[in-house]
Amino acid sequence: MKKQTINSVKKTVGYKAANLVEDGMVIGLGTGSTVFFVMERLHKRIKSGLTICGVPTSHQTAFRAYDFGIPLTSLDEHPILDLTIDGADQVDPKLQLIKGRGAAHTREKCVANAAKQFIVVIDSSKMTSQLDAAVPIEVIPFAVTPIIEQLKRMGGKPVLREGIKKDGPILTDNGNFVIDCAFGVIKNPSELEKSLACIPGVVENGLFTQYTEKTIVIVGEQKKCRILKSTDVIT
Repeated sequence: MKKQTINSVKKTVGYKAANLVEDGMVIGLGTGSTVFFVMERLHKRIKSGLTICGVPTSHQTAFRAYDFGIPLTSLDEHPILDLTIDGADQVDPKLQLIKGRGAAHTREKCVANAAKQFIVVIDSSKMTSQLDAAVPIEVIPFAVTPIIEQLKRMGGKPVLREGIKKDGPILTDNGNFVIDCAFGVIKNPSELEKSLACIPGVVENGLFTQYTEKTIVIVGEQKKCRILKSTDVIT
C-alpha cells in the first residue's frame, strides 16, 4: 500500500478503536503512528463530552495526549485499567505479537498486563503466518555485552539499536539500551519470551504471548476493518 493509503487505513482502525472507549474509563495509551489517530478521535469525543483518563506508555504519547487534551494518570493511581489500545509490529494467527519498534515495549507490556482488555490496532501488512521479525530487547547498559553473547549462544543475531540523528545507542524512556535480535521464524514464541526474560540484565522483550485471551486485533484493510478475537484462534 502507498503511504497515503496506509495513513488512511491507520486512521480508520484508530478511530474504530477509539469509539470502543466508554465514558468514565481509564485506558492505556500505546505508542506509535496508529495510536496517534486513536488519540485524535478521543480528542474529538472529549470535546463532545466524553470523560476518560489515560496512562501513557512513552514521553511521546504523554506529549501528544497533552496536545489533544486527554487527561493523564498513572498505574500507581490506577493499577487496573479498563482497556489498553496499542499497535504492533507483527501479529500471528494466535494473536501473539512482536512489539517494540518504537522502543516503548517495556511500558507497553506493563500497561497491557494491567488492562482488562487489550485492543491492538494494525494495518493488514502486520499480519503474518509466523512471527519472524527481530525481537526488541530492552537491557540495562551495564550488562549489554554479556547479554549480546548469550543471545548469540541462543541462536540469535543481536544488533544494538543506534539512534537516528544521534550518535551511539538509543536510550529508552527508562534510560536503557535496546538490542534487536533476529531468530528467524520463531517456532515457540511463548518459550522464547520466557527464556529472554530469564537473562540477567534484560528488562523486557517485545514478545507479547500472555494476553491472547483478552486481545482484540483490529486489522485495517483498504476498504474495511476486520476484528479478530481469541475465539477466532485455531489451536
